[in-house]
Amino acid sequence: MSRRAHEDTEPLLSSTHTDEDDDQASRKSKLSYEEAVEKAGFGLFHWLLLVVCGWANASDAVEILCVSFLLPTARCDLHLTSSDMGLLTASIFLGMMVGGYVWGYLADRRGRRSILVVSLAVNGTFGAVASLAPMFWLFLLLRFFSGVGVGGSIPVIFSYFSEFQPRLRRGAMISALATFWMAGNILAAGVAWLVIPRTSLNADWGWLDFQSWRLFVVLCSVPSLSSALIFRLFMPESPKFLMEAGRETEALSVFQKMFNLNNRCATKPFPAPGLVIRSKDDEEKNRPISGSRCQRFSHQLKQAVDPMKQLFVGPLASRSVVLLIIFFCISFGYYGLWMWFPELFKRAEDGGSPCANTSRVQSSKNESCYPVKTAVYMEGFVTAASNLPGNIFTILLMDRIGGKILLSVSLLVSSMSVFVIYVVKTKAQSLIVSCVFSGVSVISWNALDVVGTELYPTQLRSSALGVFTGVGRVAAIMGNVVFGQLVDSNCAIPLLMVSALLLAGGLAALRLPQTKQTELT
Repeated sequence: MSRRAHEDTEPLLSSTHTDEDDDQASRKSKLSYEEAVEKAGFGLFHWLLLVVCGWANASDAVEILCVSFLLPTARCDLHLTSSDMGLLTASIFLGMMVGGYVWGYLADRRGRRSILVVSLAVNGTFGAVASLAPMFWLFLLLRFFSGVGVGGSIPVIFSYFSEFQPRLRRGAMISALATFWMAGNILAAGVAWLVIPRTSLNADWGWLDFQSWRLFVVLCSVPSLSSALIFRLFMPESPKFLMEAGRETEALSVFQKMFNLNNRCATKPFPAPGLVIRSKDDEEKNRPISGSRCQRFSHQLKQAVDPMKQLFVGPLASRSVVLLIIFFCISFGYYGLWMWFPELFKRAEDGGSPCANTSRVQSSKNESCYPVKTAVYMEGFVTAASNLPGNIFTILLMDRIGGKILLSVSLLVSSMSVFVIYVVKTKAQSLIVSCVFSGVSVISWNALDVVGTELYPTQLRSSALGVFTGVGRVAAIMGNVVFGQLVDSNCAIPLLMVSALLLAGGLAALRLPQTKQTELT
Protein backbone atom coordinates (compact mmCIF):
# COMPACT_ATOMS: atom_id res chain seq x y z
CA MET A 1 0.00 0.00 0.00
CA SER A 2 2.75 2.41 0.90
CA ARG A 3 4.61 1.35 -2.22
CA ARG A 4 1.60 2.30 -4.39
CA ALA A 5 1.33 5.66 -2.61
CA HIS A 6 4.98 6.26 -3.31
CA GLU A 7 4.51 5.37 -6.97
CA ASP A 8 1.48 7.68 -7.23
CA THR A 9 3.27 10.65 -5.73
CA GLU A 10 6.49 10.24 -7.71
CA PRO A 11 5.15 11.66 -11.01
CA LEU A 12 3.59 14.56 -9.12
CA LEU A 13 6.90 15.43 -7.49
CA SER A 14 8.64 15.12 -10.80
CA SER A 15 6.10 17.42 -12.44
CA THR A 16 6.42 20.01 -9.68
CA HIS A 17 10.17 19.99 -10.05
CA THR A 18 9.84 20.59 -13.78
CA ASP A 19 7.52 23.58 -13.24
CA GLU A 20 10.03 25.15 -10.86
CA ASP A 21 12.78 24.66 -13.40
CA ASP A 22 10.64 26.31 -16.06
CA ASP A 23 9.90 29.23 -13.72
CA GLN A 24 13.60 29.69 -12.97
CA ALA A 25 14.42 29.53 -16.67
CA SER A 26 11.73 32.13 -17.37
CA ARG A 27 13.19 34.44 -14.73
CA LYS A 28 16.66 34.02 -16.17
CA SER A 29 15.40 35.00 -19.62
CA LYS A 30 13.98 38.26 -18.27
CA LEU A 31 16.22 41.32 -18.51
CA SER A 32 17.20 43.73 -15.77
CA TYR A 33 16.97 47.46 -16.46
CA GLU A 34 20.66 47.86 -17.35
CA GLU A 35 20.53 44.76 -19.60
CA ALA A 36 17.41 46.03 -21.39
CA VAL A 37 18.99 49.45 -22.01
CA GLU A 38 22.06 47.75 -23.49
CA LYS A 39 19.93 45.46 -25.68
CA ALA A 40 17.96 48.45 -27.00
CA GLY A 41 21.22 49.79 -28.42
CA PHE A 42 22.45 53.34 -28.81
CA GLY A 43 21.66 55.51 -31.79
CA LEU A 44 19.00 57.70 -33.36
CA PHE A 45 16.58 57.47 -30.43
CA HIS A 46 19.18 58.82 -28.01
CA TRP A 47 20.18 61.71 -30.27
CA LEU A 48 16.54 62.71 -30.74
CA LEU A 49 16.03 62.43 -26.98
CA LEU A 50 19.07 64.66 -26.44
CA VAL A 51 17.63 67.36 -28.72
CA VAL A 52 14.19 67.29 -27.07
CA CYS A 53 15.46 67.23 -23.48
CA GLY A 54 18.16 69.74 -24.41
CA TRP A 55 15.56 72.16 -25.73
CA ALA A 56 13.67 71.83 -22.42
CA ASN A 57 16.88 72.48 -20.48
CA ALA A 58 17.63 75.50 -22.68
CA SER A 59 14.10 76.82 -22.07
CA ASP A 60 14.75 76.80 -18.32
CA ALA A 61 17.98 78.73 -18.84
CA VAL A 62 16.20 81.31 -21.00
CA GLU A 63 13.43 81.82 -18.43
CA ILE A 64 15.85 82.21 -15.51
CA LEU A 65 18.40 84.43 -17.21
CA CYS A 66 16.04 86.70 -19.13
CA VAL A 67 15.54 88.88 -16.03
CA SER A 68 19.24 89.73 -15.89
CA PHE A 69 19.14 91.04 -19.47
CA LEU A 70 16.06 93.21 -19.00
CA LEU A 71 17.28 94.91 -15.80
CA PRO A 72 19.25 97.74 -17.50
CA THR A 73 16.06 99.00 -19.22
CA ALA A 74 13.16 97.66 -17.12
CA ARG A 75 14.51 99.43 -14.04
CA CYS A 76 13.33 102.75 -15.51
CA ASP A 77 9.86 101.57 -16.62
CA LEU A 78 9.17 99.79 -13.33
CA HIS A 79 11.02 102.42 -11.22
CA LEU A 80 13.38 99.90 -9.62
CA THR A 81 16.07 100.51 -7.04
CA SER A 82 19.03 98.15 -6.74
CA SER A 83 17.26 96.44 -3.85
CA ASP A 84 14.15 95.96 -6.03
CA MET A 85 16.31 94.45 -8.76
CA GLY A 86 17.76 92.06 -6.20
CA LEU A 87 14.25 90.98 -5.19
CA LEU A 88 13.22 90.57 -8.83
CA THR A 89 16.12 88.30 -9.69
CA ALA A 90 15.49 86.39 -6.45
CA SER A 91 11.75 85.89 -7.08
CA ILE A 92 12.15 83.17 -9.70
CA PHE A 93 14.52 81.28 -7.39
CA LEU A 94 11.97 81.48 -4.57
CA GLY A 95 9.44 79.87 -6.92
CA MET A 96 12.00 77.25 -7.94
CA MET A 97 12.61 76.42 -4.28
CA VAL A 98 8.88 75.80 -3.76
CA GLY A 99 8.46 73.86 -6.99
CA GLY A 100 11.68 71.82 -6.79
CA TYR A 101 10.71 69.35 -4.09
CA VAL A 102 6.98 69.21 -4.93
CA TRP A 103 7.53 68.40 -8.61
CA GLY A 104 10.43 66.06 -7.76
CA TYR A 105 8.25 64.09 -5.34
CA LEU A 106 5.40 63.87 -7.83
CA ALA A 107 7.79 62.73 -10.58
CA ASP A 108 8.95 59.83 -8.41
CA ARG A 109 5.32 58.84 -7.75
CA ARG A 110 3.36 59.77 -10.90
CA GLY A 111 5.97 59.58 -13.64
CA ARG A 112 8.57 61.84 -15.23
CA ARG A 113 6.89 62.78 -18.51
CA SER A 114 3.54 64.06 -17.18
CA ILE A 115 5.26 66.22 -14.55
CA LEU A 116 7.60 67.65 -17.19
CA VAL A 117 4.62 68.64 -19.35
CA VAL A 118 2.84 70.43 -16.49
CA SER A 119 5.92 72.17 -15.06
CA LEU A 120 7.09 73.43 -18.47
CA ALA A 121 3.58 74.71 -19.23
CA VAL A 122 3.42 76.55 -15.88
CA ASN A 123 6.83 78.07 -16.55
CA GLY A 124 5.98 79.34 -20.03
CA THR A 125 2.46 80.54 -19.27
CA PHE A 126 3.30 82.70 -16.25
CA GLY A 127 6.47 83.90 -17.95
CA ALA A 128 4.49 85.21 -20.92
CA VAL A 129 1.74 86.80 -18.79
CA ALA A 130 4.41 88.65 -16.77
CA SER A 131 5.13 90.78 -19.85
CA LEU A 132 1.75 92.48 -19.35
CA ALA A 133 2.28 93.40 -15.69
CA PRO A 134 2.08 97.22 -15.37
CA MET A 135 3.38 97.31 -11.78
CA PHE A 136 6.50 95.95 -10.12
CA TRP A 137 4.72 93.87 -7.46
CA LEU A 138 2.60 92.07 -10.08
CA PHE A 139 5.60 91.41 -12.30
CA LEU A 140 7.40 90.05 -9.22
CA LEU A 141 4.49 87.72 -8.37
CA LEU A 142 4.19 86.33 -11.90
CA ARG A 143 7.94 85.70 -12.06
CA PHE A 144 7.59 83.75 -8.82
CA PHE A 145 4.95 81.44 -10.36
CA SER A 146 7.11 81.02 -13.45
CA GLY A 147 9.87 79.90 -11.10
CA VAL A 148 7.58 77.24 -9.60
CA GLY A 149 7.45 75.64 -13.06
CA VAL A 150 11.20 75.93 -13.64
CA GLY A 151 11.82 74.32 -10.25
CA GLY A 152 10.14 71.15 -11.48
CA SER A 153 11.54 70.81 -14.95
CA ILE A 154 15.24 71.22 -14.07
CA PRO A 155 15.65 68.24 -11.69
CA VAL A 156 13.12 66.01 -13.46
CA ILE A 157 14.59 66.47 -16.94
CA PHE A 158 17.95 65.05 -15.83
CA SER A 159 16.33 62.07 -14.07
CA TYR A 160 14.20 61.39 -17.13
CA PHE A 161 17.07 61.67 -19.59
CA SER A 162 19.55 59.57 -17.57
CA GLU A 163 17.11 56.67 -17.34
CA PHE A 164 17.30 56.05 -21.10
CA GLN A 165 21.12 55.99 -21.25
CA PRO A 166 23.42 52.91 -21.33
CA ARG A 167 25.90 52.85 -18.45
CA LEU A 168 29.09 53.46 -20.43
CA ARG A 169 27.68 56.51 -22.23
CA ARG A 170 25.66 58.02 -19.41
CA GLY A 171 28.23 60.54 -18.15
CA ALA A 172 29.01 61.93 -21.61
CA MET A 173 25.32 62.12 -22.58
CA ILE A 174 24.30 63.92 -19.38
CA SER A 175 27.18 66.32 -19.96
CA ALA A 176 25.89 66.86 -23.51
CA LEU A 177 22.43 67.58 -22.11
CA ALA A 178 23.91 70.10 -19.68
CA THR A 179 25.52 71.98 -22.58
CA PHE A 180 22.07 73.07 -23.71
CA TRP A 181 22.05 75.40 -20.72
CA MET A 182 24.75 77.28 -22.60
CA ALA A 183 22.53 77.25 -25.69
CA GLY A 184 19.70 78.78 -23.66
CA ASN A 185 22.08 81.34 -22.22
CA ILE A 186 23.32 82.32 -25.68
CA LEU A 187 19.74 82.36 -27.01
CA ALA A 188 18.59 84.70 -24.24
CA ALA A 189 21.60 86.99 -24.73
CA GLY A 190 21.19 86.99 -28.52
CA VAL A 191 17.45 87.75 -28.44
CA ALA A 192 18.06 90.50 -25.87
CA TRP A 193 20.75 91.99 -28.12
CA LEU A 194 18.40 91.92 -31.12
CA VAL A 195 15.14 93.01 -29.46
CA ILE A 196 15.67 95.24 -26.41
CA PRO A 197 17.69 98.05 -28.09
CA ARG A 198 15.03 98.39 -30.86
CA THR A 199 12.72 101.11 -29.55
CA SER A 200 10.77 100.88 -32.83
CA LEU A 201 9.12 97.78 -31.34
CA ASN A 202 7.55 99.83 -28.53
CA ALA A 203 3.75 100.27 -28.45
CA ASP A 204 1.55 102.53 -26.32
CA TRP A 205 -1.67 100.71 -25.37
CA GLY A 206 -2.98 103.41 -23.08
CA TRP A 207 -3.08 101.27 -19.93
CA LEU A 208 0.41 99.90 -20.66
CA ASP A 209 3.51 101.24 -22.36
CA PHE A 210 4.65 98.02 -24.08
CA GLN A 211 8.39 98.54 -24.32
CA SER A 212 10.74 96.27 -26.28
CA TRP A 213 11.90 94.50 -23.09
CA ARG A 214 8.33 93.25 -22.61
CA LEU A 215 8.38 91.67 -26.07
CA PHE A 216 11.66 90.06 -25.04
CA VAL A 217 9.90 88.50 -22.01
CA VAL A 218 7.18 87.06 -24.29
CA LEU A 219 9.76 85.55 -26.65
CA CYS A 220 11.55 83.96 -23.69
CA SER A 221 8.42 81.93 -22.86
CA VAL A 222 8.24 80.27 -26.31
CA PRO A 223 10.89 77.55 -25.63
CA SER A 224 9.09 76.34 -22.46
CA LEU A 225 5.67 76.17 -24.09
CA SER A 226 6.99 74.42 -27.19
CA SER A 227 8.87 71.90 -25.00
CA ALA A 228 5.70 71.09 -23.06
CA LEU A 229 3.88 70.43 -26.34
CA ILE A 230 6.65 68.16 -27.67
CA PHE A 231 6.74 66.06 -24.49
CA ARG A 232 2.94 65.79 -24.46
CA LEU A 233 2.67 64.60 -28.06
CA PHE A 234 5.79 62.58 -28.81
CA MET A 235 7.85 61.46 -25.80
CA PRO A 236 7.49 58.15 -23.89
CA GLU A 237 7.61 57.63 -20.14
CA SER A 238 10.93 56.63 -18.55
CA PRO A 239 11.34 52.82 -18.83
CA LYS A 240 13.16 52.73 -15.48
CA PHE A 241 10.19 54.40 -13.78
CA LEU A 242 7.76 52.01 -15.50
CA MET A 243 9.75 48.98 -14.31
CA GLU A 244 9.87 50.33 -10.76
CA ALA A 245 6.10 50.89 -10.92
CA GLY A 246 5.52 47.29 -12.07
CA ARG A 247 4.25 48.33 -15.52
CA GLU A 248 6.16 45.72 -17.50
CA THR A 249 4.14 45.86 -20.72
CA GLU A 250 4.54 49.62 -21.06
CA ALA A 251 8.26 49.41 -20.29
CA LEU A 252 8.70 46.72 -22.96
CA SER A 253 6.87 48.95 -25.42
CA VAL A 254 9.31 51.82 -24.71
CA PHE A 255 12.32 49.53 -25.14
CA GLN A 256 10.80 48.28 -28.41
CA LYS A 257 10.55 51.85 -29.72
CA MET A 258 14.14 52.52 -28.68
CA PHE A 259 15.28 49.30 -30.38
CA ASN A 260 13.39 50.09 -33.61
CA LEU A 261 14.86 53.60 -33.93
CA ASN A 262 18.37 52.52 -33.00
CA ASN A 263 18.30 49.47 -35.31
CA ARG A 264 16.31 50.72 -38.29
CA CYS A 265 17.66 47.97 -40.58
CA ALA A 266 16.71 45.19 -38.17
CA THR A 267 13.48 43.29 -38.77
CA LYS A 268 13.36 41.28 -35.52
CA PRO A 269 11.59 42.53 -32.36
CA PHE A 270 13.28 43.65 -29.16
CA PRO A 271 15.10 40.52 -27.89
CA ALA A 272 13.50 40.09 -24.48
CA PRO A 273 10.42 38.08 -23.43
CA GLY A 274 10.11 40.04 -20.18
CA LEU A 275 11.67 42.41 -17.67
CA VAL A 276 12.63 42.14 -14.03
CA ILE A 277 10.14 44.42 -12.27
CA ARG A 278 9.42 45.41 -8.71
CA SER A 279 8.01 42.82 -6.32
CA LYS A 280 4.38 42.97 -5.29
CA ASP A 281 5.45 43.76 -1.72
CA ASP A 282 6.99 47.02 -2.95
CA GLU A 283 3.86 47.84 -4.92
CA GLU A 284 1.71 47.33 -1.81
CA LYS A 285 3.72 49.98 0.04
CA ASN A 286 2.75 52.63 -2.50
CA ARG A 287 -0.93 51.66 -2.73
CA PRO A 288 -3.21 54.43 -1.35
CA ILE A 289 -4.81 53.65 2.00
CA SER A 290 -8.52 53.86 2.72
CA GLY A 291 -9.93 55.79 5.65
CA SER A 292 -11.03 59.29 6.59
CA ARG A 293 -9.83 62.37 4.74
CA CYS A 294 -7.59 63.27 7.69
CA GLN A 295 -6.00 59.80 7.67
CA ARG A 296 -5.39 59.95 3.93
CA PHE A 297 -3.86 63.41 4.21
CA SER A 298 -1.63 62.24 7.06
CA HIS A 299 -0.52 59.23 5.00
CA GLN A 300 0.22 61.37 1.94
CA LEU A 301 2.18 63.86 4.05
CA LYS A 302 4.22 61.01 5.55
CA GLN A 303 4.90 59.66 2.06
CA ALA A 304 6.02 63.11 0.88
CA VAL A 305 8.42 63.61 3.80
CA ASP A 306 9.73 60.03 3.78
CA PRO A 307 12.05 60.46 0.73
CA MET A 308 13.67 63.46 2.43
CA LYS A 309 14.34 61.37 5.55
CA GLN A 310 15.85 58.56 3.48
CA LEU A 311 18.41 60.95 2.02
CA PHE A 312 19.98 61.43 5.46
CA VAL A 313 19.96 57.84 6.68
CA GLY A 314 22.64 55.17 6.32
CA PRO A 315 25.17 55.32 3.49
CA LEU A 316 23.30 58.16 1.74
CA ALA A 317 23.66 60.56 4.68
CA SER A 318 27.27 61.68 4.16
CA ARG A 319 26.92 62.23 0.41
CA SER A 320 23.66 64.13 0.95
CA VAL A 321 25.29 66.53 3.43
CA VAL A 322 28.20 67.14 1.05
CA LEU A 323 25.87 67.77 -1.90
CA LEU A 324 23.82 70.21 0.20
CA ILE A 325 26.98 72.20 0.89
CA ILE A 326 28.04 72.14 -2.78
CA PHE A 327 24.61 73.15 -4.10
CA PHE A 328 24.47 76.05 -1.63
CA CYS A 329 27.96 77.29 -2.46
CA ILE A 330 27.71 77.06 -6.25
CA SER A 331 24.17 78.50 -6.41
CA PHE A 332 25.00 81.49 -4.21
CA GLY A 333 28.14 82.12 -6.22
CA TYR A 334 26.99 81.46 -9.76
CA TYR A 335 23.50 82.96 -9.71
CA GLY A 336 24.44 85.75 -7.32
CA LEU A 337 27.12 86.92 -9.75
CA TRP A 338 25.74 85.83 -13.14
CA MET A 339 22.36 87.54 -12.77
CA TRP A 340 24.17 90.84 -12.18
CA PHE A 341 26.67 90.63 -15.04
CA PRO A 342 24.64 92.87 -17.45
CA GLU A 343 24.19 95.51 -14.74
CA LEU A 344 27.88 95.35 -13.80
CA PHE A 345 28.85 95.64 -17.48
CA LYS A 346 26.60 98.69 -17.76
CA ARG A 347 28.35 100.32 -14.80
CA ALA A 348 31.72 99.64 -16.42
CA GLU A 349 30.74 101.25 -19.76
CA ASP A 350 32.86 104.35 -19.14
CA GLY A 351 35.93 102.24 -18.36
CA GLY A 352 37.41 100.81 -15.20
CA SER A 353 36.13 98.19 -12.80
CA PRO A 354 32.40 98.04 -11.94
CA CYS A 355 33.43 98.31 -8.28
CA ALA A 356 35.91 101.15 -8.85
CA ASN A 357 34.07 104.04 -7.23
CA THR A 358 30.69 104.91 -5.78
CA SER A 359 30.24 108.29 -7.44
CA ARG A 360 29.95 106.79 -10.93
CA VAL A 361 27.39 104.30 -9.62
CA GLN A 362 25.30 107.11 -8.13
CA SER A 363 25.32 109.02 -11.42
CA SER A 364 24.37 105.93 -13.40
CA LYS A 365 21.32 105.45 -11.17
CA ASN A 366 20.01 108.87 -12.18
CA GLU A 367 20.61 108.58 -15.93
CA SER A 368 17.94 107.50 -18.43
CA CYS A 369 17.75 103.89 -19.62
CA TYR A 370 17.28 105.12 -23.19
CA PRO A 371 18.84 105.07 -25.69
CA VAL A 372 19.81 101.50 -24.83
CA LYS A 373 23.54 100.79 -24.85
CA THR A 374 23.94 97.76 -27.10
CA ALA A 375 27.47 97.05 -25.79
CA VAL A 376 25.92 95.71 -22.58
CA TYR A 377 24.10 92.96 -24.50
CA MET A 378 27.06 92.26 -26.75
CA GLU A 379 29.21 91.66 -23.68
CA GLY A 380 26.49 89.44 -22.19
CA PHE A 381 26.43 87.44 -25.42
CA VAL A 382 30.23 87.01 -25.42
CA THR A 383 30.20 85.89 -21.79
CA ALA A 384 27.44 83.36 -22.50
CA ALA A 385 29.29 82.02 -25.56
CA SER A 386 32.39 81.45 -23.45
CA ASN A 387 30.55 78.46 -21.92
CA LEU A 388 31.37 76.50 -25.08
CA PRO A 389 34.97 75.42 -24.27
CA GLY A 390 33.91 74.24 -20.82
CA ASN A 391 31.05 72.21 -22.27
CA ILE A 392 33.27 70.54 -24.88
CA PHE A 393 35.86 69.77 -22.22
CA THR A 394 33.20 68.14 -20.02
CA ILE A 395 31.75 65.97 -22.79
CA LEU A 396 35.18 64.65 -23.79
CA LEU A 397 36.51 63.96 -20.29
CA MET A 398 33.53 63.21 -18.03
CA ASP A 399 33.62 59.41 -18.50
CA ARG A 400 37.43 59.34 -18.36
CA ILE A 401 38.09 61.50 -15.32
CA GLY A 402 34.77 61.22 -13.48
CA GLY A 403 32.42 63.87 -12.14
CA LYS A 404 34.00 64.14 -8.68
CA ILE A 405 37.41 65.39 -9.87
CA LEU A 406 35.94 67.72 -12.50
CA LEU A 407 33.54 69.19 -9.95
CA SER A 408 36.21 69.88 -7.33
CA VAL A 409 38.85 71.33 -9.68
CA SER A 410 36.41 73.54 -11.60
CA LEU A 411 34.98 75.01 -8.38
CA LEU A 412 38.47 75.86 -7.13
CA VAL A 413 39.40 77.55 -10.43
CA SER A 414 36.04 79.43 -10.45
CA SER A 415 36.85 80.74 -6.97
CA MET A 416 40.15 82.17 -8.19
CA SER A 417 38.55 83.79 -11.25
CA VAL A 418 35.95 85.60 -9.12
CA PHE A 419 38.68 86.95 -6.86
CA VAL A 420 40.46 88.30 -9.95
CA ILE A 421 37.23 90.09 -11.03
CA TYR A 422 37.51 92.04 -7.78
CA VAL A 423 41.08 93.18 -8.43
CA VAL A 424 40.91 94.02 -12.18
CA LYS A 425 41.20 97.69 -13.14
CA THR A 426 39.75 97.98 -16.67
CA LYS A 427 36.55 97.08 -18.48
CA ALA A 428 38.40 94.79 -20.92
CA GLN A 429 40.05 92.89 -18.08
CA SER A 430 36.67 92.53 -16.36
CA LEU A 431 35.12 91.05 -19.51
CA ILE A 432 38.00 88.58 -20.01
CA VAL A 433 37.89 87.31 -16.42
CA SER A 434 34.09 87.07 -16.58
CA CYS A 435 34.46 84.85 -19.64
CA VAL A 436 36.95 82.65 -17.78
CA PHE A 437 34.47 82.34 -14.89
CA SER A 438 31.72 81.46 -17.36
CA GLY A 439 33.77 78.76 -19.09
CA VAL A 440 35.01 77.12 -15.89
CA SER A 441 31.84 77.34 -13.78
CA VAL A 442 29.83 75.52 -16.44
CA ILE A 443 32.12 72.50 -15.92
CA SER A 444 31.07 72.55 -12.25
CA TRP A 445 27.37 72.49 -13.15
CA ASN A 446 27.81 69.73 -15.74
CA ALA A 447 29.76 67.57 -13.28
CA LEU A 448 27.20 68.22 -10.55
CA ASP A 449 24.38 67.12 -12.87
CA VAL A 450 26.15 63.81 -13.51
CA VAL A 451 27.18 63.15 -9.91
CA GLY A 452 23.77 64.06 -8.48
CA THR A 453 22.03 61.72 -10.92
CA GLU A 454 24.27 58.72 -10.29
CA LEU A 455 24.46 58.87 -6.48
CA TYR A 456 20.80 57.97 -5.77
CA PRO A 457 18.41 55.11 -6.59
CA THR A 458 15.44 55.54 -8.94
CA GLN A 459 12.79 55.93 -6.23
CA LEU A 460 14.77 58.81 -4.66
CA ARG A 461 16.52 60.38 -7.66
CA SER A 462 14.07 63.14 -8.57
CA SER A 463 13.22 63.82 -4.91
CA ALA A 464 16.93 64.14 -4.07
CA LEU A 465 17.60 66.52 -6.94
CA GLY A 466 14.47 68.45 -5.97
CA VAL A 467 15.70 68.86 -2.38
CA PHE A 468 19.22 69.89 -3.40
CA THR A 469 18.06 72.32 -6.07
CA GLY A 470 15.62 73.73 -3.48
CA VAL A 471 18.58 74.43 -1.17
CA GLY A 472 20.35 75.91 -4.18
CA ARG A 473 17.41 78.25 -4.74
CA VAL A 474 17.65 79.50 -1.16
CA ALA A 475 21.32 80.24 -1.81
CA ALA A 476 20.50 81.95 -5.13
CA ILE A 477 17.90 84.12 -3.39
CA MET A 478 20.41 85.08 -0.72
CA GLY A 479 23.07 85.81 -3.35
CA ASN A 480 20.80 88.11 -5.33
CA VAL A 481 19.50 89.94 -2.25
CA VAL A 482 23.07 90.43 -0.96
CA PHE A 483 24.19 91.80 -4.33
CA GLY A 484 21.15 94.09 -4.47
CA GLN A 485 21.85 95.50 -1.02
CA LEU A 486 25.62 95.92 -1.38
CA VAL A 487 26.32 96.48 -5.08
CA ASP A 488 25.93 100.27 -4.71
CA SER A 489 27.81 100.75 -1.45
CA ASN A 490 30.54 98.09 -1.49
CA CYS A 491 30.38 95.46 -4.24
CA ALA A 492 33.71 94.00 -3.07
CA ILE A 493 31.92 92.20 -0.22
CA PRO A 494 29.59 90.04 -2.36
CA LEU A 495 32.43 89.27 -4.81
CA LEU A 496 34.71 88.05 -2.04
CA MET A 497 31.82 86.06 -0.51
CA VAL A 498 31.29 84.32 -3.85
CA SER A 499 34.98 83.50 -4.11
CA ALA A 500 35.09 82.05 -0.58
CA LEU A 501 31.94 79.92 -1.06
CA LEU A 502 33.16 78.46 -4.36
CA LEU A 503 36.43 77.54 -2.63
CA ALA A 504 34.49 75.80 0.16
CA GLY A 505 32.37 73.91 -2.38
CA GLY A 506 35.46 72.70 -4.25
CA LEU A 507 37.00 71.33 -1.07
CA ALA A 508 33.72 69.68 -0.01
CA ALA A 509 33.46 67.88 -3.37
CA LEU A 510 36.55 65.85 -2.50
CA ARG A 511 34.42 64.03 0.09
CA LEU A 512 32.04 62.60 -2.52
CA PRO A 513 32.32 58.97 -3.72
CA GLN A 514 33.58 58.38 -7.26
CA THR A 515 30.70 57.58 -9.67
CA LYS A 516 32.55 57.10 -12.97
CA GLN A 517 30.52 54.75 -15.25
CA THR A 518 28.47 53.46 -12.32
CA GLU A 519 25.21 51.53 -12.80
CA LEU A 520 21.89 53.19 -11.96
CA THR A 521 20.04 51.46 -9.11
